Amino acid sequence: MARMSAEERRESVIRAATAEFARGGYHGTSTEAIAKRVGVSQPYLFRLFPGKRAIFIAVVERCIEDTIRTFEEASDGLHGEEALSAMAQAYRRVIAEEPERLMMQMQMYLAVTAAEADGDHEFGEAVRRGWTRLWDTVHLPLGADAGETTSFMAYGMLINCLVAMGFPPDHRVWAGLAPAVRTADLRAD
Repeated sequence: MARMSAEERRESVIRAATAEFARGGYHGTSTEAIAKRVGVSQPYLFRLFPGKRAIFIAVVERCIEDTIRTFEEASDGLHGEEALSAMAQAYRRVIAEEPERLMMQMQMYLAVTAAEADGDHEFGEAVRRGWTRLWDTVHLPLGADAGETTSFMAYGMLINCLVAMGFPPDHRVWAGLAPAVRTADLRAD
């Protein structure tokens, strides 16, 4: 069996860390747990990444990039309602097939809040830059309409919260999304 390159090992760490951070958050996840999941020693983990924060930031960047790519691929060549519907359907698949990505999104928002409360604004800036890129990715296919973009993102965040809290699709809390049928299809089945 061929040995993995350092880059392949970094990818393994990012995947393992995504699962660990999605479940335990930044403060509740140990580098030991990440190393164990990857099958490497902690010293080797720190040869790949200078520390836990660097691993977390790599995971955050990957999560945002994957979501941007999801929306770009879904809306390619589409505009307006067609783009909105395609992006909503694509995100529905993410929620159903990649729940760790959804939970990682929630964890990164919590980590920004905690870091900023401790006076660390650098981390929040990195996350806000990524989120702004995500907003821009949605904005153009929706006709560069700030209202449509804000509405799409707001519904998405509400849906993230409802899914993260475990509300089943038939629960009454989803009823308020009925007028926004185009975004209601983000709910996981």
